[in-house]
Amino acid sequence: MPGIPKAVLRPLPLFLMSILLCGQSQTGEIWIQVQDSAGLAMEASGKLESLANKTNLSFRTDSQGAYSLSNLASGRYRLEVSKTGFATQSLLIDVQPGIPVSRTVMMALAAQASRIDVVAATPLPGTDLPIDEIPAPVQTASARDLQQSGALDLSDLLNQRLSGVHINQNQENPYQPDVNYRGYTASPLLGNPEGISVYMDGVRQNQPFGDIVAWDLIPKIAISEIALIPGSNPLFGLNTLGGALSIDTKTGYSQPGTTVQLSGGSFGRRAGEFEHGGSNSKGLSWYVAGNLFREDGWRQFSPSEVRQSFAKVGWQHGKTSIYLSGSYADNWLTGNGLQDTRFLAQHYSSVNTIPDITWNHSPSINLSLRHNATSRLTLTGNIYFRYIRADTTNGDLNSNSFDELIYTLSAADVAALSAAGYKGFPTGTQTPATEPFPFWRCIAQGLEESEPIKKCNGILTNTFNKQHNWGMSGQASWLIAHNRVTAGAAWDRSSTIFQQGSQFAYLNPDRITFTPINAFADGSSNSNGVPVDTRVNLHGSSNTFSLYAADTLSLGKLAFTASGRFNRTTLDNTDRLPPVTDGSRGSLTSQNVFDRFNPEAGVTYAASRLATVYFSYSESSRAPTSIELGCADPNEPCNLPNALVGDPPLKQVVTRTLEAGVRGSMENGLRWNAGWFRGENYNDVLFVASQQTGFGYFLNFGQTRRQGIEANISARIKRFTMGANYTFLDATYQSPQTVDGGSNSTNDGGLGLDGNIALQPGDHIPQIPKNIFKAYIEYEPTTKLSVDLDFDAVGRSFARGNENNLDQPDGLFYLGQGFSPGYGVVNLGAHYQVQKRTQLFMQINNLLNHRYYTAAQLGPSPFDNAGNFIARPFQPPTTGGDFPIRTSTFFAPGAPSGAWGGVRVSF
Repeated sequence: MPGIPKAVLRPLPLFLMSILLCGQSQTGEIWIQVQDSAGLAMEASGKLESLANKTNLSFRTDSQGAYSLSNLASGRYRLEVSKTGFATQSLLIDVQPGIPVSRTVMMALAAQASRIDVVAATPLPGTDLPIDEIPAPVQTASARDLQQSGALDLSDLLNQRLSGVHINQNQENPYQPDVNYRGYTASPLLGNPEGISVYMDGVRQNQPFGDIVAWDLIPKIAISEIALIPGSNPLFGLNTLGGALSIDTKTGYSQPGTTVQLSGGSFGRRAGEFEHGGSNSKGLSWYVAGNLFREDGWRQFSPSEVRQSFAKVGWQHGKTSIYLSGSYADNWLTGNGLQDTRFLAQHYSSVNTIPDITWNHSPSINLSLRHNATSRLTLTGNIYFRYIRADTTNGDLNSNSFDELIYTLSAADVAALSAAGYKGFPTGTQTPATEPFPFWRCIAQGLEESEPIKKCNGILTNTFNKQHNWGMSGQASWLIAHNRVTAGAAWDRSSTIFQQGSQFAYLNPDRITFTPINAFADGSSNSNGVPVDTRVNLHGSSNTFSLYAADTLSLGKLAFTASGRFNRTTLDNTDRLPPVTDGSRGSLTSQNVFDRFNPEAGVTYAASRLATVYFSYSESSRAPTSIELGCADPNEPCNLPNALVGDPPLKQVVTRTLEAGVRGSMENGLRWNAGWFRGENYNDVLFVASQQTGFGYFLNFGQTRRQGIEANISARIKRFTMGANYTFLDATYQSPQTVDGGSNSTNDGGLGLDGNIALQPGDHIPQIPKNIFKAYIEYEPTTKLSVDLDFDAVGRSFARGNENNLDQPDGLFYLGQGFSPGYGVVNLGAHYQVQKRTQLFMQINNLLNHRYYTAAQLGPSPFDNAGNFIARPFQPPTTGGDFPIRTSTFFAPGAPSGAWGGVRVSF
């Protein structure tokens, strides 16, 4: 692991001193004893909150129900004790210096589900606000929700339970989904317009190269709580266009003891998890966790392995707490992507081509500090470092060959093959019937260094991406009369090295693998006399400096919120390849500066004990990244990240969001929310599909809109916990634009030919459904058994490449359909507590074994219905001399029914 740069270490001593230089006052102590209604001792979880400064301490009693909380500053505290199946108990305790306080907490059967009452208003802790004072419908979930839902990882939980969230499996790996919220995306795939910021313990998880989010680098087992904050909240910095996801990890206080979990089942899945936490009377705490996951995959040739670890050590004394955490992931993921609709109908688990492998390797550390300088002033900060190494290997069909003569060898081809010692090649006229998987002309063109880009029907691309990210942030939060004022600053720096090389290949008779030849897209071969060079060797650095402030004014039933953040980002890219004059590629060297101040204002009004009305307006922005700045020319489309070229700089995206609604809760556990939202993106950066699946380019699209309504309801009725939510989402283009539409039947080039399509205001953005509905119910017939049933329904969405929503397949040139149909999936889970420390669990996903698709994309296909490769499938050529090709709809199939079971042991 690379060392932390000196620029980060140099200010560390001063930063620590500023947190620790305040004296400690005399402290008090609370002794707790938890019992059930029969007076028997029982283990339980608890949380102690200081009402003076809103600091929280989580803990878990021992097997005798006892726990001692020491080194407490004088003042009033709120104590909450909870346990599955029992009602959360809450009481107020006054602590005085030197006087221990003893309390016995009696637990009754649950009348309502436990919930998180406060969430962080910024990525750093220390600014927790009651949800009722936040002018937006914040959604929360806990470690228990992850466990009870049977979710594979965080993205799976978001998809199952949270309103407005759905996923596209464009990569077709369970750890690589596109997570979409209200039409904005957090995805691990370059090319998606990222619009959600993700933080873990105050550290931004969006990677500088493309703002992507690698979900496989976030250890599910270490997650304590999450909060999904909607809208373009400026306090969460760049990329918070549609929302922010804030993740808190466990500590030795919140997760004491040891837990081991083993599971396995369908698709060759086997997994193991381990966690251990603890603390002592001197204020030290520790927590370690690890996860090992292996799977063969339900699709052909789709194995994956995920290895995650996490550790956190902390020291807490009086008013000061310090935590040092570290994580490490080493993951090998196979994602074979979308498949032609014809071949999915024949074999649902089939894949288009292989390989498609991503290797992610990432260690990181984070030092966080918190000090309550006074009862009204809290100081927090963090310093972090992340190293990310990502390597990919992809085998793809080369669409440049689909309309070429790749069968019959020319005299030059024969001479080249003979000179190289090849024998057995055909010398007469060849056709798709005599050579269904042509390769001789590919080999010959490689030997001649002529046009393998046109005569080889395959291409292998390897990428190497190394990122160093480091930074620091600090903030102060004051309680002044009725105000909670927060001010802070952040600095984030990154250094990126991205390299890429492509090798020509030909498709094997198995129709999915390739054989490479000794020819590369490095300028040594040509196309129409112009060298073909898709190499990339880019060094990029970015600096982002931010200042932010927020104030919440609470006046009884009214709460006013105002905030703002100034961001300044500089991007410095250096092309490390030697310059060329032959036109094969441009230079990536550039310098760009983006800055902006983003405001936010909102109000909440508690109209009654049962209803609170909220309204807010907010703005946020996102600076273009290196990948977008280097792939913005429609004449040089990229097979992401197939090639970067020098292009004019793009403008930064600005989003303006309006939010309004009403929410409420009742003491019997009923909670509900109904609201309206509208987000307008200006200079939106979009990836527009070009001729081939995966090819395209970035452009500034004048204006897009995402608006809709949503409703949520949840309740606890005796032994049932249930909930449902619905989102109507209208995501549309709001500016006219002409884009490439080579696979769209309405393009202006003619049937089967490349051409453009015209977008009009009101056209719907692809891969975003209008309707999303979710429902779940948990039933606990006994304190030992719980059963969970989830239902997720997603409406149909247009295919990528059908941006004008007008594609109409004709069954000859255009196959499939221009949209992904709606679907519904049912999941079933159960947990049984065999004894106090042993639990059995099972999970069945897609219980009804429904076949469905999570995404669709239009693209060319060289295969006939029998699976034979045919170049120039339509004869003769058009009057212009062009040969039409066949295009189809490619789908991302959802996983069939799968069942898993396991055991969880705690001690």
